[in-house]
Amino acid sequence: MTQAYNFSAGPAMLPRQVLKKIQQELLDYGNAKASVMEISHRGFDFMELAQRSEKDLRELMHIPDNYKVLFLQGGASAQFSMVPANLLRGKTKANYTHTGHWSKKAIAEGRRYCDVNICTDSSTNKYTDIEDFSDWNIDPDGAYLHYTPNETIAGLEFDYTPELDMPLVADMSSTILSREIDVSKYGVIYAGAQKNIGPAGLTVVIVREDLIGQVVDSQPALFDYSIQANNDSMYNTPATFSWYVAGCVFEWIKEQGGLSSMAKINQTKAQTLYRAIDNSDFYSNPVASKYRSWMNVPFLLADDKLNGLFLERSADANLLTLKGHRSVGGMRASIYNAMPQEGVDALVDFMNNFEKDYG
Repeated sequence: MTQAYNFSAGPAMLPRQVLKKIQQELLDYGNAKASVMEISHRGFDFMELAQRSEKDLRELMHIPDNYKVLFLQGGASAQFSMVPANLLRGKTKANYTHTGHWSKKAIAEGRRYCDVNICTDSSTNKYTDIEDFSDWNIDPDGAYLHYTPNETIAGLEFDYTPELDMPLVADMSSTILSREIDVSKYGVIYAGAQKNIGPAGLTVVIVREDLIGQVVDSQPALFDYSIQANNDSMYNTPATFSWYVAGCVFEWIKEQGGLSSMAKINQTKAQTLYRAIDNSDFYSNPVASKYRSWMNVPFLLADDKLNGLFLERSADANLLTLKGHRSVGGMRASIYNAMPQEGVDALVDFMNNFEKDYG
């Protein structure tokens, strides 16, 4: 089969080695004599898988011992509710950044629980730039500060970590495992799986232990971090297949040399694509260079009338899912961990040839 490269923002491309491993084990996992999708989450085989996957993730991210690692359902969007439900802890205010589509959704849900203070707002520049941290308007009475390190639609990414005297909450759905981070700077890190971790259906939550145990009244039991932690993420049946694939991806990242190696690979991929855009009069990217995303690269063609043809020809060239989000237009190449350098090189070659033919 001809190699195709899937640039989808999510659900996204998985490493080919992982897909082959899944294929080999699909009918008979380990010594279970059944598919991993069929075995009990309480049985030995799955419990061993769950423990190993958490151990691998802790090693990859250097997660301190005073943090719980949860493997939950509901997608990252469920965390828009779970964060205030667990972290308000008697307070009535919280700080949020507004830097794109997903932070806007988090803000809307946060307002169901508390008074939200928008401490910085990139909507005024159409999500193409981020205000200097020194200029943020942070409410010191806020229970926490929530931000989205990378906005997948606009391709806007922080190049720094806010540091302040309150719990920092990060929606890392599109950046987790793409580079090394200092987990100890955060109160909560959460990430939907369908970009850098595995298939949709799983959400990883990393939460500092002192922030667990004081949930807002009348919340569902499944929204309580302490209940999830005390039941090893198995208060109800977890997303077992997604969890299994996540474990396979963690093993694959370790085989690549860990997060320091992934960072070098990802930075090179991004530089390759941005260089092709910047060296062209036919393509453009509107984001301030300092805050360009490593993971999601939107770009515009000089003539919008060529968008349909570009997508048609790129699909014929096995370069898939390049259509930009409807709110931005143009194209978007998502180049998460599983996208190899060869895929980016193939895209750049296609872009150069397309420009020669139609520019």
